[in-house]
Amino acid sequence: MAGVPAPLERVIRELVKLPGIGEKTAMRLAFHMTRAQRSDVEAMANALLALRDDLFTCAVCCALAASDPCELCCDPRRTDDIICVVEEAADLAAVERSGGFRGRYHVLQGTLSPLDGIGPDDLRIMELVRRLGDGRIRELIIATNPTAEGEATAMYLAKLTKPLGVVVSRIAHGLPMGGDVEYADLATIGKALDGRREM
Repeated sequence: MAGVPAPLERVIRELVKLPGIGEKTAMRLAFHMTRAQRSDVEAMANALLALRDDLFTCAVCCALAASDPCELCCDPRRTDDIICVVEEAADLAAVERSGGFRGRYHVLQGTLSPLDGIGPDDLRIMELVRRLGDGRIRELIIATNPTAEGEATAMYLAKLTKPLGVVVSRIAHGLPMGGDVEYADLATIGKALDGRREM
């Protein structure tokens, strides 16, 4: 990069590797760090290193955790007979922020994607099946994304787990609150109609 000193260029190159960060944003962040207090930059660097060193996968739900089992798996106030299955730890965090679910979770750590070479053995599906094997779980809520891969994963999980005597449900998909039907795409409108409920 013309006019950019090598140390700054190195930081920009690293920041661009992050999802959603383009070169302009990376440059803005890097220049901001040149003006920040040294203690702030060190705190950020230490936090990033700790992210890699202090996080691991919960042996129960397969979520990112700082303890094993994780704090959600250890919470006695949560319902033990319902599991919400999500694709990634970020999805778990989103469901948890909603405040609408008080059961347990299971993180698949991805979705089925044959084109990318990702099959059932590449996900945390067998861990889920083991959790269902003890007969305590009465419902499995599949909260994968409404993508082709998410739908294929949901169908696979439903087919795999229904014989275990568990009620399998799928989160509804449709129009967002405050959204206009007029501007929604056809697939979203179709899903909203399919997921309708009596008032």
